[in-house]
Amino acid sequence: MHGFANPARFLRFARWLTPLLLVSGLLLTGAALTWGLWFAPADRLMGDTVRILYIHVPSAWLGMGGWTTIAIASLVELVWRHPLATIAARAAAVPGMVFTAICLATGSIWGRPTWGTWWVWDGRLTSMLVLLFLYFAYLALAGAAQKDGIGGGSRVVAIFGLVGAINVPIINRSVVWWNSLHQPASITMGKSAIDPAFLWPLLIATLGFSLLFGGVVLARMRAILANFQAEARLRRRAMASEALQGISA
Repeated sequence: MHGFANPARFLRFARWLTPLLLVSGLLLTGAALTWGLWFAPADRLMGDTVRILYIHVPSAWLGMGGWTTIAIASLVELVWRHPLATIAARAAAVPGMVFTAICLATGSIWGRPTWGTWWVWDGRLTSMLVLLFLYFAYLALAGAAQKDGIGGGSRVVAIFGLVGAINVPIINRSVVWWNSLHQPASITMGKSAIDPAFLWPLLIATLGFSLLFGGVVLARMRAILANFQAEARLRRRAMASEALQGISA
């Protein structure tokens, strides 16, 4: 993995992997949503409202997965000082935030006919809302640090990324630790309480969304890296121009 810390090697690797992830993710997501929304049966108790599961669950997974990516990249940045770790954390923040927002929106839509309300201050819902606010704060902090380049202020942002990761296990275990309207985990290690008619399109949708997430992160990493390289070239040209003006003076 150390070899991919070199920007040139990373770009060669990401150039072909990015479209592969995006195209395969779109195909799998489209197939899974078509299967789940139109061909999977309605639930015996929830009826057709169960179909929101195929968007809500992958979004929740990737909302937490986005911050996990930030935390791992932040740890790598702090310990090993990999040059691409900062960029990877920044790149994962926006798609992670978007999936968190989709999770909250679809959860509210599902909750209205199921619980009779759009929102309750439930442990799972509240901790997920905290995650969305953490994404906002992370992006604001990263934007402020970016004024100084990749290195300036990045340690503070990385520390925030690690500290914010405390919320991820809280989200995961909230339905166990507190009385919750939200249903407990239906899929655990080696077991599933979901009927196969619902489980298979859900798993395929989760895989498709995950591939899309990976493709978007790689695309954003390439864009951020290109932006930094362009800024570095502009700074070098400005310095060279100033040096020439000093010589001519």
